[in-house]
Amino acid sequence: MADPLPADLEAAIAAARPRLGPFSRLWYHADVPSTNDVALAMAAAGAPAGTAVLADRQRSGRGRRGRTWISPPGAGLYLSAIVRPPESAPALALVTLAAGIAAARAVRAATGLDVELKWPNDLVVGRPWRKLGGLLCEAAGAAGETVQAVVIGVGVNVQAAAYPPDIARRATSLETELGRGVDRPGLVVETLASLADVTARLWNGDRVWVVAEWRRLGRAGLGGAAVRWTDRGADRRGTACDIDEDGALLVETGGHRERLVAGEVIWERLARD
Repeated sequence: MADPLPADLEAAIAAARPRLGPFSRLWYHADVPSTNDVALAMAAAGAPAGTAVLADRQRSGRGRRGRTWISPPGAGLYLSAIVRPPESAPALALVTLAAGIAAARAVRAATGLDVELKWPNDLVVGRPWRKLGGLLCEAAGAAGETVQAVVIGVGVNVQAAAYPPDIARRATSLETELGRGVDRPGLVVETLASLADVTARLWNGDRVWVVAEWRRLGRAGLGGAAVRWTDRGADRRGTACDIDEDGALLVETGGHRERLVAGEVIWERLARD
């Protein structure tokens, strides 16, 4: 059972409804295990595209590769939205890149902060990069090879929180970077509006725009940036040169080019270990 929307959020959604369209269907929970889990269950039950779940706190928030996403009460944006791709939709990797674009554009619009993207799904700021947020896209309701729905999870650190020791040196928050408070309802609205816009472009076949916009927002990590990664237990090194039209990271190593579609990549001069 959802909780009533806070009054300021309800007013912001109502005022922005013409921009949001179906993404104005927002369900609010004061406390959930995971907004992605709630949205996945709703998608499986037939919830329409644009349905979104927002929480004040997550007890079992998660990020990519099963990592825990620390989600204290009131400290972050914990939002998951259901989208329903057309039959000809691109691979999930490109949906993840599109979601990153949407989140970065939303943070920029709501706060003015110069957010960048780190492949495949991180929101970062500054030098060296400080992690501000991340994306987790999960398929739901697959029938054979057809994906019936995708849940796009967006997590953004709004306030400084008790980050776990393994990420404390790499993490930051909007309020830390800005030195002031953040209009939470405004950030929610911009995130939903941006998700509506960017996913519509992708479903309409504008893959070229999605890839180009991701390159623009993620350019610091491309064009010859030194990287390292692990492949079948062996440490590898090379330079990140681009992303391809399917969202894979292209790296030059040992005189040839490789496609990375998953795994952990470290930017040696841009990111703190």
